[in-house]
Amino acid sequence: MKIFYDNEVDALYLRLGEETPDGVIEIAEGVNLDTTSNNRIVGIEILDASKKIDLKTILSYTLEFDKDLITQKTA
Repeated sequence: MKIFYDNEVDALYLRLGEETPDGVIEIAEGVNLDTTSNNRIVGIEILDASKKIDLKTILSYTLEFDKDLITQKTA
C-alpha cells in the first residue's frame, strides 16, 4: 500500500495495488473507491481529507514489504 497526499487540494489517495482502475464507486461524499473490471478495490480517494481524518496519524508511517520475503517458506 502506498499513500499520497496533495496538500494543494487536500486529497489523500491510498493505493492498494498495482492494477489499473477501470471504475469509481462513491461510497460517501468525497470518498471514492477505485475498482477494476472484476470489482477488486485498488485505491481509495478521500477529498477534503484533513476534515475527515487525522492526517498526522496516517502520514506518519511508511512500511514497505518485500513480497518474496513474506511468501518464503521456512525450513
